[in-house]
Amino acid sequence: MLDALFAGGVFCDLVFGGIPHLPSPGSEVYADRFAVAAGGTATRCVAAARQGLETGLFAVIGTDLFGDHLAAVLGTQPGLDLRWLRRDPSVHTPITVAVANEHDRAFITYEEDGARRPDTWDGELPRVRVLHLGIADPLPGWATELRARGTLVVGGVGWDPTGAWSPDLLTRLGDVDVFVPNATEAMNYTRTDSVEKAVKVLADHVPLVVVTDGPRGAVSLDPATGGLVRVPSPRVTVADPTGAGDVFTASLMTALLQDGWPLTSRLRYAAICASMSVRTLGGAAGAPTPAAIRAFLGRMPGSDLPDQDRALFQAALQDQENR
Repeated sequence: MLDALFAGGVFCDLVFGGIPHLPSPGSEVYADRFAVAAGGTATRCVAAARQGLETGLFAVIGTDLFGDHLAAVLGTQPGLDLRWLRRDPSVHTPITVAVANEHDRAFITYEEDGARRPDTWDGELPRVRVLHLGIADPLPGWATELRARGTLVVGGVGWDPTGAWSPDLLTRLGDVDVFVPNATEAMNYTRTDSVEKAVKVLADHVPLVVVTDGPRGAVSLDPATGGLVRVPSPRVTVADPTGAGDVFTASLMTALLQDGWPLTSRLRYAAICASMSVRTLGGAAGAPTPAAIRAFLGRMPGSDLPDQDRALFQAALQDQENR
């Protein structure tokens, strides 16, 4: 039994931080920090595993030095099962160069078709409580089978380099239980001009939609009441916002597996974990552990963290530490 399975592209992130501004064409800027980190789906995997979930990764990387580095780094993460991570000598491991400061970030990515999410599953499917995968393309048969077996399926999307933002995506939302885009993705796919409007459109197609909105937190529509819910992110000193959305999604999945939590508590827990992750370079490197989250909660004033949530979070984190 896996608590969480993540399927998608894994990237070797070369992260440059502390730059004064994003470089313009023909210019050069100097970073004061640098890191090599596992990115993409790997960030979500590490974040989930660090929070005590038995986690699996279904992806493809190359046998080049970047792939070797990723396999070595991910192999040291307790709770992360790599038996479904394929090493293919015919493809180059995807690479992203991330340039970031406290206000914004920009990316340059190289990715080959053969390194994208596998469409077929070799061998027996594991039992999985919650699955995350991208839904820019139709769901593969193995994902549909897992959902039929009772797996909660969480869908995501990424930046559309074509600029088309095809509304066909909305027709696939019925194939998932939860949809977690960021604000830009949500507004582009729904042709709306605000996060709140986008949430309302998306909620007509999927049981639960949660839109991440950067430092402004997250917005959702409560299925129980039909009302909009916005939960802010705690204020932190930002070193690198890269991967914050991935940590949010993994943390939301962790919260969705908790019995009895209200939607606001699930969103607040994910927002706290995402905020913690931006304080260091590289999303996976900054993904917090239960002990770190508990310490962070202890420093949060009561005005930012309701007593009910504090009690729920502390109890769940203690259980995660005891696993």
